[in-house]
Amino acid sequence: MSDFASLGLPRWLVESLQAMKITRPTNIQAACIPEILKGRDCIGGAKTGSGKTIAFGAPMLAKWSQDPSGIFGLVLTPTRELAMQIADQFAALGATVNLKVRLIIGGESMTDQVAMIKENPHFIIATPGRLAHIIMENEDECRGLKRVKYLVLDEADRLLTDSFTDHLQTCFEALPNSNKRQTLLFTATVTDSVRALKDRPVAPGKQPVFLHELDNVDTVKIPSTLRLLYVLAPVVVKESMLHNILTNEDYKESTAIVFVNRSETAEILRRLLRHLEVTTTSLHSEMPQSERTNSLHRFRAGAARVLVATDLASRGLDIPSVELVINFDIPRDPDDYVHRVGRTARAGRKGDAISMVTPNDLSRILAIEDRVGVKMEELPLSDNKVIKQSLKAVSKAKIEARMDMEREGFGERRKRRKEREGKTKRRK
Repeated sequence: MSDFASLGLPRWLVESLQAMKITRPTNIQAACIPEILKGRDCIGGAKTGSGKTIAFGAPMLAKWSQDPSGIFGLVLTPTRELAMQIADQFAALGATVNLKVRLIIGGESMTDQVAMIKENPHFIIATPGRLAHIIMENEDECRGLKRVKYLVLDEADRLLTDSFTDHLQTCFEALPNSNKRQTLLFTATVTDSVRALKDRPVAPGKQPVFLHELDNVDTVKIPSTLRLLYVLAPVVVKESMLHNILTNEDYKESTAIVFVNRSETAEILRRLLRHLEVTTTSLHSEMPQSERTNSLHRFRAGAARVLVATDLASRGLDIPSVELVINFDIPRDPDDYVHRVGRTARAGRKGDAISMVTPNDLSRILAIEDRVGVKMEELPLSDNKVIKQSLKAVSKAKIEARMDMEREGFGERRKRRKEREGKTKRRK
C-alpha cells in the first residue's frame, strides 16, 4: 500500500496525519483520495472504522490550501455527535494552517451559529435540521454558502431517507448547482438509493461519479471475534433480565452499550439502573446538548460502565473498548442491527452482542439473521428464581424512575420543538 504523499496530498497535510499517528492509508482512503483530487464526485462505501472521514477530508483540505477563500466545504451528517467528531478531526488536520472549522448543530445558540456562518469559515460541519432552520430564518446571512466547492453527505444512506428529505432540500437550495461543486457521499451501507446516484446524468465536461465499495458492503461480515447471542425475554421481566445480564459473573465488569428504540426507554433504563447501583449514562435526542456531550465523555473515560442509547450511538462514533452490546429493543431495520453490534469486537478484540427477544420480535430476528448470514446462539441465563428475586427491586426502581421523569417534565422539550416546527411550516 502507498503512503499519503503518493496519493497526491501536500507535505503539510502528510505531516499533520503523521502527527496524528496516521501513516498508511486504508483501502478506502487509497481508492478515493486520488479520484476526489481529480475533481470527481465520489460515493465511498466501507465499514465503520475504516477511515472515511480522512478519505473525504484530506483531499478537500489539500484543494482548500491551494485557494483558501470563502466557505470551501460543507459536511452534513445525521447526528450531533458525529458532527462533533468530524469537526474535531478537521481541526486536528488543519491545526498548523489556521483552518477555520465551525460546528452547526442543535442544542446550541442559533444566534451564535448565524454569526459563525456570516464569518465565512473554511469548513462547516452541520446536521441538516439545524442548518436548514438557520437558512430559512436567515437567508441573507447564509449567502456565503453559494460559494461552497464541496458538499459531503456522511452516513449518506441515513440522510437519504424520508426523515431528512425536507431539511436536505432546504440546504441544497442554498448551495451552488451540483454541476458547480463536487459532491461526496460516504456510508457504511451502500443502499440502492445511494448506488443509483452513480448513474445520474452529468453535465458536459464533468467526469462520471466514482463509486468505491470496499469488500462489497452489501455482504455483511461479522468478525469471528464477535458472538451473536439472544435471550427470550417476556416483556414483564425484561428490565430484570437486563439487570441480571449486566451484573452476572460473565459481564459484571464489562463496558456495555444498551440500545433501545425510543428516548423515553433510554431515560427510564438510565435512572432504573442507577437506582440499582449500576454506573450508567445515556444518549438520546431528548437530552440537552451539554448533557449529551458530557454523557459521551463520561462513558469514554470509564466513569460510567454502561451507556443506554438510541441509534444516535450506533453509527460512526469512536468509542473504544466496548465489550458488550445489548439490544434491549430489536431494531426494525437489519442494517441498524449491524451498525449497533459494530460498536464491539473492533480491531480484533472480542465482544458479545445480546438481543433480548420478545414474542413480537421473531420476524425482526429472522430478518437480521438473513442479513448477516449467521444464526444467533441462545445465552444461558441465571435460574428464573434469581430473576424473580430481583423483580421486586427492579419494579420499585422503575416506578421511582418514572416519578422522577414526571417531576422533571421529561418530554417537554420535544413538545416545544414540534410546536416551533409547526409554526415554521405555517409561515412557509
